[in-house]
Amino acid sequence: MAQSSKVVALLPMKAHSARVKSKNFREFAGKPLFRWILDTLLSVDEIDKVVINTDARQILSDHGLNDGDAGGRVVLRDRKPEICGDLVSMNLVLGDDVENVEADTYLMTHTTNPLLSADAIRAALAKYREVTEQGAADSLFTVNRIQTRFYRDDMSPVNHDPDNLIRTQDLEPWFEENSNLYIFNRDSFARTQARIGAKPAMYETPPLESIDIDNADQWMLAEAVALYDRKVEL
Repeated sequence: MAQSSKVVALLPMKAHSARVKSKNFREFAGKPLFRWILDTLLSVDEIDKVVINTDARQILSDHGLNDGDAGGRVVLRDRKPEICGDLVSMNLVLGDDVENVEADTYLMTHTTNPLLSADAIRAALAKYREVTEQGAADSLFTVNRIQTRFYRDDMSPVNHDPDNLIRTQDLEPWFEENSNLYIFNRDSFARTQARIGAKPAMYETPPLESIDIDNADQWMLAEAVALYDRKVEL
């Protein structure tokens, strides 16, 4: 029998939000935004703990979340003052977690990915295990596959020939880092000091699950999808 490995999900969460006020704690389709991805992570049996590096412990408590919840699977870590603020690199926050929380595999996501499913997370973890065991990659991040025509500011084409118009589905696919998931280990993080290692693999997530809320328009779109999904389930 294969030896199981400890998987820790890293879910950084700060009090302030620059573009959508208090978005992490604002009600989204019936519950605070942060609860969507947190509840999904806790539904994945392969994940041993969810570590929340935060400067908002009291706000989380006011919303019913405390250290040790979910049978001890939720761990709140107070963010150090030197890595607080909107301009601090997320890799510095993750580095603090990696240094202080033991795990064989780290899976990092955001509160702003409320629609990501447990099935997608399990599939990404399985892909990560496959490529690392084969030595084909040292980390994994999720992407959106895009096949459309791009132009530069000067209207010169980027990835197509206007004089040889082909179907968009026949264009070379481009892949957009969608910030949904990053999976890595301590060694890969040490090599690059980043959540994406020196030899990463890409994994496509389903388009409707991949909406990353970064502004008010994306909030409305994601909430509309969440409400539609709930209606369909009923």
